[in-house]
Amino acid sequence: MSGPRGECDLAVVGAGILGLATARELASRHPRLSLQVLEREGAIALHQTSHNSGVVHQGVYYQPGSLKAALCVAGARELYEYCDARAIPVERCGKLIVATEPGQVPRLDELERRGTANGVPGLARVDRHRIAEIEPHVRALDGLHSPETGIVDYGRVAAAYADDVETAGGTITTGCGVTGVRAASGWLRLTHTSGETRARHALFCAGGWSDRLATMAGGGANPRIVPFRGAYMRLRPERRSLVRGMVYPVPDPELPFLGVHLTRRIDGEVLIGPSALLAGARDAYSLRRVRPADVVSTLTWPGTYRMAQRFWRTGIDEARHLLPGGTFVAAAAELVPELRQRDVLPGFAGVRAQAVDRAGRLVDDFVFSHTDRALHVRNAPSPGATSSLAIARYIADEAQRAFDLPYR
Repeated sequence: MSGPRGECDLAVVGAGILGLATARELASRHPRLSLQVLEREGAIALHQTSHNSGVVHQGVYYQPGSLKAALCVAGARELYEYCDARAIPVERCGKLIVATEPGQVPRLDELERRGTANGVPGLARVDRHRIAEIEPHVRALDGLHSPETGIVDYGRVAAAYADDVETAGGTITTGCGVTGVRAASGWLRLTHTSGETRARHALFCAGGWSDRLATMAGGGANPRIVPFRGAYMRLRPERRSLVRGMVYPVPDPELPFLGVHLTRRIDGEVLIGPSALLAGARDAYSLRRVRPADVVSTLTWPGTYRMAQRFWRTGIDEARHLLPGGTFVAAAAELVPELRQRDVLPGFAGVRAQAVDRAGRLVDDFVFSHTDRALHVRNAPSPGATSSLAIARYIADEAQRAFDLPYR
């Protein structure tokens, strides 16, 4: 890590896994360009990159033809290859998506259709007998098995990307939050906490703060980031044998969230969760963290109220998870009936940077936009980490077209 340059060809704002993957891709393609990454926090990958379950998704859920579908399937394959090459531990422990009642079977049919259309490797329909072979403690009527779904520590992946950036000649500066963006005289002037950097062009991969930087650069307000806090619990060590890999319910097709599920992590922990509640801050890893500016941003967005009108019942259900003796463990016990409240311990929380449009729709696909001399990642929640190498290639292709790289 080093101090910010006063001038560069390309600036990447945000050193989460997507910003670092994008910087890595561009530094590799165009080694003569001066490139630097500016990160607001004191270290890389402190937000969504390091506050997640670590799942390497395979593309089961996403609408065929969407960016999520294409980039997830390609990105998962490339991520496995990258981890193997860099000796980063990764495990293909597999995922079961199960229907526990007859009314869920048609939704499972739709997931099978999507996964097959997306080319998910090894995806197979499994009956209750096969489910019991794969996950002996799970009880369900029907299921989908994705044997290539895996787990990894995305913090380690991001650190490897950062090493690649610096090896290729790029620089990464932490503690350098961008507070102003202005295009003038053929440059993009980035005001930050260490002064100012003039860049010919910039790529903004700012996660939970992506909308603010986009509007700062002259972009529209739509969509806005509305933060959702997702809390996890974890199984006691002696009860981790209840799950071999991952077990998910059939999700609500109207929501981008996947419901309370059980997920083994690369460190051996087994998580239960997450919840999905509106957060009081874009970094609300603690319930006590409330930032007035973030609350105002959420509550003054028309889409927030329209979303609440559509999903108020879901909000009540999610709130019940947090009550003493609430429904969090009970939801997981629908998948694994042996699970009891005494089997769980407190876990951690993450914050999903979810784009919500003015009409109140939770934006489900990746969203990218342009402003003067800049490209913006406006929405890249899960499977953003899985897809990071593929997204980086997509952004680099866009940058070459928009910026006429490598500056002829």
